[in-house]
Amino acid sequence: MKLSMMYSYLNTDLALIEKELETTIQGDHPVLKQAGLHLLQSGGKRLRPVFVLLGGKFGNYDIHVIKNVAVALELIHTASLVHDDVIDDADLRRGRPTIKAKWDNKIAMYAGDYILGSSLEIITKLRDPLLHQILSNTIVEVCLGEIEQIQDKYRFDQNLRTYLRRIKRKTALLIAVSCQLGAIAADVPEKVHKNLFLFGYYVGMAFQITDDILDFTGTEEQLGKPAGSDLLQGNITLPVLYAMEKPELKEKIIQISENTDPEEMKSIITSIKESDAIKRAEMLSNCYLAKAYKVLEDIPPNRARNTLHNVAKYIGKRKY
Repeated sequence: MKLSMMYSYLNTDLALIEKELETTIQGDHPVLKQAGLHLLQSGGKRLRPVFVLLGGKFGNYDIHVIKNVAVALELIHTASLVHDDVIDDADLRRGRPTIKAKWDNKIAMYAGDYILGSSLEIITKLRDPLLHQILSNTIVEVCLGEIEQIQDKYRFDQNLRTYLRRIKRKTALLIAVSCQLGAIAADVPEKVHKNLFLFGYYVGMAFQITDDILDFTGTEEQLGKPAGSDLLQGNITLPVLYAMEKPELKEKIIQISENTDPEEMKSIITSIKESDAIKRAEMLSNCYLAKAYKVLEDIPPNRARNTLHNVAKYIGKRKY
């Protein structure tokens, strides 16, 4: 089953959120407007809004309240992508030119800042101080994750703990708070929204590990960028950490730079795929998913809980 079919009963509300996203970034400056729309219209799974809506289904679900959380979190995620593309000097995202490639780095940075500011403006429509506290702490952590990614580029001596902390900040936290803040906006009990946070955290960790695996196993057509792009850009992911446990492979990997010959890069990618690194990374992803399933058992049963389980299962099995 396709991912979108799992939550097709949310389509009307997701369409409303999509419209709100486009309306929100209709800035006064035409370049900011064009840049924002360019990224939004490039697609994306809109997983964070989906998790917000599903979290809200455990309480007093009011789309006119919950939509503000969904829009704000998707805009924060979108802003982080714009900044990532500048940091990584990436020309493509989802097979389309990035903002920094279509305009330049300065426009991209200001567009990212504008989108982030728009998200904060949206969230002021909600009054719950707990929601604001969680969101502000999350933005701080996401920024720390971005800084760590810059500092860790081509640092081949980093360890597993460093990697896990980075993907927690870069990916897992936003998914976790999407589940939690949707629930808080719907006035669910504290125990439930904390369990939803844990579920989202575990799913988010599995999601990013799977992304890092797909960077080696996916095709350029599937990924919207050449396979191995993360490693070529100096991002040391889980498969790379595992692969470097083999001394002969480590010797090749630590020589990688942005100027590495494409044929040499292909050879290294093949070697990583032929090692046990991919399988071991999949095992760790599955461990996080097992924890997510376990947390769901402590959340009240309803249609949304079934959907969360199915989405988590899809994330663990996706091929691109």
